[in-house]
Formats: sequence, structure tokens, C-alpha cells
Amino acid sequence: MTTVLFLLALLAVGLGCAYFKTSFLTWSIATAIVLLSFSIAGQPGWILLTLFWLLFLAVAIPLNHRPWRREFITGPILKGFEKMTPQISETERIALEAGTVGFEGELFTGNPRWNRFIKKPLHELSTDEQAFLDGPVEELCGMINDWEFSHYRAGVSDEVWDHLRKNKYFGMIIPKEYGGLGFSAVAHRAVLEKVGGMSSQVGSIIAVPNSLGPAELLLHYGTDEQKDHYLPRLATGEEIPCFGLTSTTAGSDATSISDFGIVCKKKVDGKQVLGIKLNFEKRYITLAPCATVVGLAFRLYDPDGLIGDTEDIGISVALLPADTPGMEIGRRHFPLNNPFPNGPIVGKDVFVPLDTLLGGVEHAGNGWRMLIESLSVGRAISLPSSTSGGAKSATLVTGAYARIRKQFNLPIGRFEGVEEALARMAGHTYAISALSRQTASAVDDGEKPAVPGAIAKYHCTEQSRDIIKDAMDIHGGKGIILGPKNYLGRAWQGAPIWITVEGANILTRSMMIFGQGAIRCHPYVLKELEALKIEDDDERLREFDKLLFAHIGHSISNAVRAFILGLSFARFAAVPGDRRTRKYYRKLSRYSAAFAYLADIAMLTYGGKLKQKEKISGRLGDALSQLYICSAMLRRFEHEGRPAADQPILAWAFHDAIFKIQTALRGVIDNYPMPWVRPFLRMIIFPLGRVERAPNDRLGHKVASLLLSPSETRDRLTRGVYRSDAAGHWVGVMEKLLPDVIAAEPLERKMLKAQRAEQLSGYTSDEHIASAVNNQVLTDKEAEFLASVRERVMEIITVDDFELEELQASLTSTGEKIRNGDRKAA
Repeated sequence: MTTVLFLLALLAVGLGCAYFKTSFLTWSIATAIVLLSFSIAGQPGWILLTLFWLLFLAVAIPLNHRPWRREFITGPILKGFEKMTPQISETERIALEAGTVGFEGELFTGNPRWNRFIKKPLHELSTDEQAFLDGPVEELCGMINDWEFSHYRAGVSDEVWDHLRKNKYFGMIIPKEYGGLGFSAVAHRAVLEKVGGMSSQVGSIIAVPNSLGPAELLLHYGTDEQKDHYLPRLATGEEIPCFGLTSTTAGSDATSISDFGIVCKKKVDGKQVLGIKLNFEKRYITLAPCATVVGLAFRLYDPDGLIGDTEDIGISVALLPADTPGMEIGRRHFPLNNPFPNGPIVGKDVFVPLDTLLGGVEHAGNGWRMLIESLSVGRAISLPSSTSGGAKSATLVTGAYARIRKQFNLPIGRFEGVEEALARMAGHTYAISALSRQTASAVDDGEKPAVPGAIAKYHCTEQSRDIIKDAMDIHGGKGIILGPKNYLGRAWQGAPIWITVEGANILTRSMMIFGQGAIRCHPYVLKELEALKIEDDDERLREFDKLLFAHIGHSISNAVRAFILGLSFARFAAVPGDRRTRKYYRKLSRYSAAFAYLADIAMLTYGGKLKQKEKISGRLGDALSQLYICSAMLRRFEHEGRPAADQPILAWAFHDAIFKIQTALRGVIDNYPMPWVRPFLRMIIFPLGRVERAPNDRLGHKVASLLLSPSETRDRLTRGVYRSDAAGHWVGVMEKLLPDVIAAEPLERKMLKAQRAEQLSGYTSDEHIASAVNNQVLTDKEAEFLASVRERVMEIITVDDFELEELQASLTSTGEKIRNGDRKAA
């Protein structure tokens, strides 16, 4: 019995010190006290005590005596580390330095500081920003007719363009001193969310100038002359910008663009001018067809040493007027029937003066840094905001439609199959709305959220695609018949576009989220890599020794925390929250430790080859993403005052995310390259097995029901959606109809009961209602109300039809030439 107590005491000291991440010296002292106490008692016997004393001293002395530790342990490890660790390329280093680390870094610690995170307020709109949203943005939404824009115009109306220019939509991020609006990131988000929910065409026109466009780059890198010239013109829409990044041959690999420029001299108007001869071929460039100024990324060479002693200067950025001789903006691309302005840009031997270089000659070669920093901010706002708006709009209108549309005398939203889809829509909308607000607020905090931006871009676009898919399934035939009454079809067609742009989602998931996060956000890895650069051998060894053993302690602590928290359901974890939310924080603390431990194991196992292990990297990225999304949802819930009525949606979204975390971590373990290690990893990460379950049917029923009736919860979930009930704006029309449909349901039940009792005569709806009045089933007032509701419901559920000629190309001379194959003449 004494032996058991002795072993338990040593185990308790080891686990306790690891759990609370104490220093190695603290563990040594605590262990020595246990050994000494049992030695004084003479139990459990001198042989066992001697054995443990010898083991303890063999470990404690060399590890606590740092000169010995550095010479015999750290030194050999450092040599091996230098050999197995690949050199970080300059482009990778710039990418790592481009972003800042926010709360995502806490998730890599395995012990997030929840109180600090949730108490930090989310940014709100200023008075001016709210006024802009309530005024010009409402007015803009009223102008939008997406069917007209996509089917007849293949572009937005002149009225919309004039409104955008007049109200400075292109200058939201430009400071007021340059004539812009000087809006915050959350205001930028709010505008894109509202407009994006109405029209992806108009949303993209607004997003590009305020994202990866010349304005963002000018603000950070432009010369004073460039800022003074361009920013006021960009703010008022006098200049329409585009940015030529994507090279035909390089695709998403911006560091391998084939477009180039050569520093040279040329006679212009009789004078010798120092400039750049550019050759480039860009495609997929949004706003190119209507742009007046083009930002261009290219690789700059100086073979004659005209501006320095380096031939390959590197990626650079220039600003070119659209009428620059030799540059041709090509014909339009047609992206999946969403005809926002998009097209190619080509240039052959285009000569421009050196002052077109963004930031001047001193920023030549800094283009990659410029691009990656701008992308980290733009990616955190543009697509997450726009797709969040689309998700909210689809969820709101589908909830209304599922109550309005009836089959078998029941609203279709009452059928369990439809309920299942509605619950997914609500949960995913809650998640991506919280995520997009979180990343926008991080930008307003002064961060450059590279990793959260990648998370937001990927998951907002993916989940919005799932939302529109469910919306289409629920609407059935209503969703697939295009026409003025179809409010879903263009969104369904356009969903793959947002999956593709700003870095394809496969690339974002499998390489960027964890690939960048593992080094940038880890508390020790980047510091260890930086330590390798220290030239002084002794200083390098001392710094690496300090980091190495802190890292080892970090990994051991997370392994112990993951095991104990998993075994105890994290009941003893110190977390904030109330009775409903405390369990959520506990789960996140547990899985944060599990994720951090597996991340270390993966990096230790694969080393520099982890970049090529995209399936493992993707799964770890999934776990990190869902941890971050859960954090954003809880912060939103706290910020909104913990509304009890919203708890079912939070619970559904949270359990969905936690189940995905479990799946991702299990996938990492099941594919670990050393099969004999897998059982050990399963025991650490899942000591009680896989206990997480997807949201159950009962919870899904509660969530779906919240979408079928007006309520504060439904309004909070879809806040920011344009709801005017003007003709043709079907979301608002259905929102106005929904309460009346609910009020008419008792009357419909009366009619059904009377019909079954054979009290109604006639064949049409009007005849049935008239018969109901005659037989005193309905009063005159009830009959009038029911007839009105039925008429309005028919207006909703009917679809468009066309004469063949309306769907064929117009018989203009241009159309005839195109049909006859004479495109050049057309």
C-alpha cells in the first residue's frame, strides 16, 4: 500500500507541475521533497527509494545545471535542428512577418486567457457610419435590380455607378484628409454585408477599391506626391482602380509571376527618360474593364545597374493610367453568369517612367511585402463580409418561405427534412457572421490578421455555399427558375466564384491556415528559428537552450492538460461564463490543449516536410479554424448580453464546430506515420473515446423553429439585411407577409375542418371562401383577410416564364455578327 502511495505522490507531482506549466526547477524541488519525505519515513523500502533517487538525480542535475545541459543535451540537439530545419526563404519570411498575432496565438498555447478575450469589446459603428448605412446604403439597395443587371445589362446601371461615385463608396478606407470617408473596418464590413446580401455584382464593385486596390497600397507605401494625386480622385470615383496580380502562368503563386519589367532609358519627346519596359499578361482582374488606373505587380530587373547594383530587384508594384500606350485592357470575362466587371490586362514593351513605381525607387522589390500585408487585411474583410451578408439574406428569406409555402396542409418548415436544413443554415449563419465581425474588429484593433483572415476567407465562403445549397433545396423548383422573382439563383451560380478568388480554398485550407499559423502563432517555433541566425556561437546556444526547454515544457504540459481535461470533461478548468456557456469554454480549453500538443507532434515528426503534407496540415488547420470560430461565437454571445433566446443557435453552431474539431484531430492521429504511436496519441487526446456528437434532432428542431416566426433572435441573426418591401424586393415583401401568414393559419385550419366536414362547395379558392362565409365558418372580415393572404402567397410561390424570343440573343447587328462567327467585326 505504501508503494502505491509513493508512486501516486510522484505521479501527482509530475502531473500537477506539468498541468500548471511550472518550471523544471519547481518540479525538481517538489519531487525531491516527496522522495525525502518517504526516505525519512523509511517507506516503501530502501531498494525502491534508492532506485528513484538515482533516476531523479540523473535527470534533475544535468537538466538544472545549465552549462552541462547546453554541452551534453542542447548542443547536439541544436546541430540536428540546424540540419533538419529548412531555411525559410525570403518570400516565406516576409509572409510570416506581414501579419500580426492576436487571439489565435492563445489557441496555440493550449491554455487561452478567456477573460481577457471576451472582455475586450467588439467595435461598434460611429454615428457617421451608422448614418451612412441608414442613408446612402439603404438608397443604393433600393436601386439594385440583380435580374436586370445580370440578364439584360451584363453590368450595373449608370444610376448605381453615379450613386457610388457621389457617395464615395470607393473611398471608405481613404482618410478624410484626402477626401475619403475614413471608415473603420467594422463599417466597411457592415456596408459590404448589406450590399453583398443584395447583389454580388455591386458588392464586388465596392469591395475591390477598398481591399487589394491602389488605395490600400498607397496609404501604406505611396509617396506624398502619389497620395496627393491619386487618393482624392479614388475617393470621389474620378479614378476607378483595379489591381493586376494574377499571372496567366503562375495563378495563385504570386512569387512566380512571369510578368517582368526592365529598367532602361528611352527618348520621350526628345528627352532621355529613365523608366521601365514592362511585359505582362494578367487575367481575372476585377474592375479591369472599367478601370482608369491599374495597379500592376511584376518582377523588376536592372541588368545595366541604372538604379542600383542588384540585377534581380524582385517583385515590384507600379501604378499605370489605363490609357498608357501599349497597355490593353481586354474584353470581359463572364464569371458564372455574375457579370461584375472582370477581364484581362496585357502589355507588350510598355514604357513607363520610374515615378510610376508605388512608393518610388526605394520601394522597388518590396512588392511581395506590400501585397501580402494588404491581402492579410483585405482577406479579413471583403469576402467574409460579403458572404456573411448573402448567408443572412438567404437564411432570412428561406425561413419565411418555409413558413409561407405549404404542402400537405402544413408549412414545409415543419417537415423534419426541411428542419434539418434550416438548422444548418441558422447555425452556419451565426458562425460566419461572428467570424467576419471578429476579424474586422481585429483590424480596427490595429492588427494585420493574416491567419484569422485566411480562416475567415475559407470558412465564410465554404459555409455560405452550404447555406445557399440548403436554401435551394428548400425552395425546390422556385429556386431554379431564373427570372425577376428568383432571389437565389444568381447567388447559387456565384458561390464557386468566392471559393476561388483571393487564393483558391483548397490552397487556403491545406497550406495557408496551419502552414502559416504553425510558425507565426506558435509561442516558440519562430523564436527558435530566429535563434539559429544568431552569429555568436555561445549566445546562439544559450538562446536556443532557453527556448528549447520552454518548448519541451510547453508540449509536455499540453499533453498532460489534454489528457486530464479529456478524462475529467474539463470540469476543473478555470473558465468564465454562466451556467449555459461555462461548459463551452471548458471544451475549448480541452481541445486547445489537444490541438497545441498535436501541432507540436506534427512539426516534430515531419519537420520542414510538413509543408508538403497538405492533408495533415489541412486537418490541423480545420481544428485551429473551428477553435477560432467557436471563440468568435462566444465573444459575440457575450457582447450581445448573453440573450437566452439565442442559446439554441449558439449551442447548435458550437456542437457542430466541436464535432468537426474531434473529426479533424482524429484524422491527424489515424494518419500518423508511425502506427505504434497512434494508440498512445488516442489515449492522450481521447482518453474516454470520441465523446462529441453532432447537434441532435431536438436541438435542430428548436433552431429551425426560430427561423419560421418573427422574433428578436431571428432579427439578431440576420441583422443588416435590406428589408424594404418595395415591389421586386422579395425579402422585404416576404417579411411583411410572414406575420399575416401566421395570423391566417387558424383560419386555414377552420377551412380544412369545414372541408373535411363537407361544408364547403366550389372548386376554386375564392369559391371555397365564399362558401365558408355562407356556412358561417368564416366572418366577412376573416374571409377578406384570408383571400388577401392567399393572393399574396401565390405572388411569392409563382415563378417566371418567358417567350422564346426574350431568352434569345437580341437581333442586333452585333448579335448577328457574333452568331455568324465574325467576332472581330462585332
